[in-house]
Amino acid sequence: MRTSTNPLTTVRNLGILAHVDAGKTTVTERFLYTTGTTYKRGEVHDGTTVTDFDPQERDRGITIFAAAVSCSWDGHRINLIDTPGHVDFADEVERSLRVLDGAVAVFDAVAGVEPQSESVWRQADRHGVPRIAFVNKMDRAGADLDTAVASIRERLHPVPLVTQLPIGTEDGFTGVVDLLRMRALVWADGADTPEEGPVPAALSEEAARRRRLLEEAVAERHPAALEEFCDRETLTAATLAAALRDLTRTGDGVVVLCGSAYRNRGVEPLLDAVVAYLPSPLDVPPVRGTHDGADEERPADPAAPMAALAFKVNATPTGRLTYLRVYSGTIEKGDTVRDAGTGRTERVGRLLRVRADRHDPLERAVAGDIVAVIGLKGARAGSTLCAPDAPLVLEPPGVAEPVVHVAVEARRATDTDRLASALARLTEEDPSLAVRTDPETGQTVLSGMGELHLEVAVERVRREHGLEVTVGRPGVAYRETVGAGVTGFVHRHVKQDGGAGQFAHVVLDVEPREEGGFEFRSTVVGGRVPQEFVRAVEAGCRDALAEGPLGGHPVTGLRVTLTDGQTHVKDSSDTAFRTAGRFGLRDALRASRMVLLEPVVEVTVTVPEDAVGGVLGDLAARRGRVTGSETRGGAAVVTATVPLAELFGYATRLRSRTQGRGTFTARPTGYAPAPAEAPAR
Repeated sequence: MRTSTNPLTTVRNLGILAHVDAGKTTVTERFLYTTGTTYKRGEVHDGTTVTDFDPQERDRGITIFAAAVSCSWDGHRINLIDTPGHVDFADEVERSLRVLDGAVAVFDAVAGVEPQSESVWRQADRHGVPRIAFVNKMDRAGADLDTAVASIRERLHPVPLVTQLPIGTEDGFTGVVDLLRMRALVWADGADTPEEGPVPAALSEEAARRRRLLEEAVAERHPAALEEFCDRETLTAATLAAALRDLTRTGDGVVVLCGSAYRNRGVEPLLDAVVAYLPSPLDVPPVRGTHDGADEERPADPAAPMAALAFKVNATPTGRLTYLRVYSGTIEKGDTVRDAGTGRTERVGRLLRVRADRHDPLERAVAGDIVAVIGLKGARAGSTLCAPDAPLVLEPPGVAEPVVHVAVEARRATDTDRLASALARLTEEDPSLAVRTDPETGQTVLSGMGELHLEVAVERVRREHGLEVTVGRPGVAYRETVGAGVTGFVHRHVKQDGGAGQFAHVVLDVEPREEGGFEFRSTVVGGRVPQEFVRAVEAGCRDALAEGPLGGHPVTGLRVTLTDGQTHVKDSSDTAFRTAGRFGLRDALRASRMVLLEPVVEVTVTVPEDAVGGVLGDLAARRGRVTGSETRGGAAVVTATVPLAELFGYATRLRSRTQGRGTFTARPTGYAPAPAEAPAR
C-alpha cells in the first residue's frame, strides 16, 4: 500500500538571528545564491543584497527591517526572515520570532557572543524557538571555533554540539570535516560547491577525538542514543543525526557548524542542517488561542478552520502589504476573513509569495505558509485573521515600551496634516513607535526604542513623503516609583449635585514592589466593599499610574492594598469606586516618598588598547559604571552601565577619541534611580 507524505514536513520557517555585523544578511544572500533563487551574490558593502532593499539599509550598511524570502533546498521549501541585529530594532525581531518555528543564530568567529547576540538568544528562549548555531567569519584573523563555542556555552548556557572541525585557520580556512560522516568538504578558491574526500591525515586523530566527544555528549542526553552507545560503544551517523534532530527540537542541545559566508564556504552544510534538524510546522505544538474566554487549539492542517497571525504591515507603492503566518486551514485569493480582535470582515485581494521587495502571485496559502496579502485595510501587526464562522484570537507579539523621544514638526505650517498622516502610517507599520501631543507645549512627540530608531523614522518621513521636518533634541522616557509608601490612607469620594449621587470610601496601603510593575490586592473582610467595587478600585488605581506626582511620568514598582472601605446603599457604584481608586491613589502617591527613575543601558565599547584610558574617563563623565574589561582579538572591550540620557551623541564622541577606530553597542537593562538634578519633566 502506498503512503503519502504530508507536504508540511518539507516546510521550514526560520529566522536568521545575530548581533549587528555578524553576517546575518550575507548568510541569507548565500542561501539564496546556493539554492538558485538568485544568480549573483549580493554584498552588503556594495548595497546589492536582496533583503536589505530599503535605501536607508543600503546607505547605513545594516538591516533595519525584517525581510522575508523563500527558497528551495533538497526538496524542502525554506521561508526565511532576515532580522535586524541592532538593539534599536529588537521589536522587529520579536514580531518575527513570534511566527517562526526555528532559527539560525550567527556568531562572529573572533568576537563570539556579542551583546545583541545574547539579547536575541533570550528572545528566542522566551518563544521556545529551536536553534542551530553558525560560527561565521572563520577566515578572519583571530578566528577560533573553540573560543567562540566556549563563549556560547558560558554566556548563553546551551549545550553546544559541535558537528564540524575546521580545515585550516584564518586566511587559510578552506573547508570543514563533517564529524557525522567523517568526510572532508573543501572549497577551492572561487568554487561554489565543495569537493568531498577523506579526512586529511593531519586532522584524522583530532577529528576522531571530537567525534567521540560529540557521541558522548549526545548519548548523555538522548535515551535511544545512550542505549546504542552502551551496546556498541559508538553511534552510527543515522543514530547521531536522529538524536541531534530530537535534541535541537526539544532545546536540550544546539548543533554548531562553522564557515565563511562571505567566501561561500560552509553554506551547503548549513542548509543541510536546517533541513535535517530544525522543525517543520508539524513538529511544533498546535497553535493555541482563545474564543469566548476558553482556550482552543488549531492543528497545522490545511483542512482545519483558517487561523493566521499578522506580524508585519508594510505600505508599498503597489499597495498595503500584510505579512501573515498561516497556522491552520487554507486561505485563497478572494476569500473573506475576519479580524478576530475588531470583529470586522475583510476581503483578501491578492496573495503573494515574498522575496524581500519582489513578489510572486499565489492562488492559495495553507497551514505552515508565510505569505503577504494585499487588500486588508484594517489589520495591524498582531491581528488574528480567521474564518468568519470559526473565530479565534491568537496571542499577539509583545511590544516594547519606547524609551527615547523627540519633538517633530513640519517646517511649513501647510504640511502639518501631511506630517500627522505620515507619522500615523509609520506607527501602523512599526508598533514600537508611538506618537502623542505634549499637553503643555502642543508639540508632536515621536517615541521609539533608541536614537537610531528615531533617526530612521524621521528620514523615512523625509524620503517617502517629501516632507521637510525639524527635530528637537532627543529625550528619554522617565518613570516614577515609590521609595517609601503610606499606610491607612483614607480617601472619601462624595458627589451630590441633583439626581443620583456618588459615594465611595476607600482605605489604601501603598508600598514599594522590588520586582517592578504594579500589584493590587484586597484584604477587605465582611463584605464592606463588594467584589465588583474592588475591581473598580483596581481599575481606578491603574488609571492613576499614567501620571506620577514628580513630573507626570508613568508610575511603576508599587503594591497597593485595599484594606477597608464603606458603601452607600443608593449612591455607591462602579463609577464612584473607580473614581475613588484613581484620586485616592493619586493623593496617596503625593503623600509617599517618590523616586524618579531613568532608563539605563549596558554599553560594550570596543577600542584599540591605546585608547582605553580616554574611553574610561569619558564613560565616568557620563555617569557610567564599568562592569568589565577584557582583551579580545587585539582590541580592548569595555562593558559599562550608563544612563541612556548620557549616550546621545556618544558615537561621534567615541569616533573622535579613537580616530574612527572605536565602536560601541548598547542594550537596555531597565531603570535606575536618577540623580536629584535630573529633569522632572
